[in-house]
Amino acid sequence: MKDLPDLSPDPVILQRENFQQLLDVIIAKKYKIAGPKIKDGAVILDEILKTEDLPIGWSDSQESATYRLIERGDRALFRYALGPQSWKKFLYPPVQKLYEAHRTQNGWKISSTKEPKLKFAFLGVRPCEIEAINALDRVFREGEYSDPGYRKRRQNTLIIAVNCGVAGGTCFCASMDTGPKAKSGFDLALTEVLENEEHYFVVEVGTKLGAEIVKEIEHTRAGQEQLDKAQSISAAASDQMGRELDTSDLHVLLSRSSEHPQWKDIASRCLTCGNCTMVCPTCFCSTVEDYTDLQGKEAVRVRRWDSCFTMDYSYIHGGSVRYSAEARYRQWLTHKFANWLEQFGTFGCVGCGRCITWCPAAIDITEEIKAIGKNQTFEKKTA
Repeated sequence: MKDLPDLSPDPVILQRENFQQLLDVIIAKKYKIAGPKIKDGAVILDEILKTEDLPIGWSDSQESATYRLIERGDRALFRYALGPQSWKKFLYPPVQKLYEAHRTQNGWKISSTKEPKLKFAFLGVRPCEIEAINALDRVFREGEYSDPGYRKRRQNTLIIAVNCGVAGGTCFCASMDTGPKAKSGFDLALTEVLENEEHYFVVEVGTKLGAEIVKEIEHTRAGQEQLDKAQSISAAASDQMGRELDTSDLHVLLSRSSEHPQWKDIASRCLTCGNCTMVCPTCFCSTVEDYTDLQGKEAVRVRRWDSCFTMDYSYIHGGSVRYSAEARYRQWLTHKFANWLEQFGTFGCVGCGRCITWCPAAIDITEEIKAIGKNQTFEKKTA
């Protein structure tokens, strides 16, 4: 997926009543659309076939250890913040069969598992989630050691971003410079405008494929007033951020604070359940497990998501390297905001706030980092 050589064609307007056309065109191009829908009291990601599948008229309320759906009383399609699931589940499946082996008369026959050739269209990708996908790309698609399965899934992915119209109570993407408006990394980016009797989407084109899709749907050129409204929506979402975090010299702070007493305080509350890593859109820890049937005729090797909060994750001969909750939490947070910067040039956190919302102990990473940094100063680096 290559960006257009110029900035992009001028933004266009897609009316709400024509939104189904967008879905129909994408499906006609043999993409399976994954997007938001309501299930089990949350906004989850599942197959989308029609506009009515989307969370029409729903929003959410999020705080530490709190998530609730709220009816808005209108026909908005994307005026919620974020659900518990991220697009990672499609690009880097929670459970993946690596290969299987069958006993034959001549020994074991090993065969790799072939995945179905699916082209996914991700509908409703938030700007912070685009940055999360970019982070996974650096781990699994770029560099010397890449994951062939991830590469194949990623290259067949169409991304329809949706700029945030509301911010969640635990969001801090503005602090991480990852939102609330998408800058790049999308085929199409939508901003939903719902004002009085007007309901439309300002559509920005990011790739040639995106431009092809726009040509096949009813649209009009966006006027300056409509562009200004879209910009004001993103600005309002930025002002609504439920959390904030000062990232200046953050990697220095954490690298020099390994013995800070706040780690023990966090450990006294942390359940080491791993919820934060499961909902995180950039965490990628995994484990590999082997299974055999009772007759010893078949064997399967499976890769599963794991968490650096589990005792077994750092187990080597003789025991676990990080045996305490203190050590495991410190490893996770320091990796996200310090070591990741050294490895990949960016933070490993995109400010989505999921780890705050879905932590049953209501641990807030923005508050914990502030507590660690209290009364600590560092000399600014000079060029």
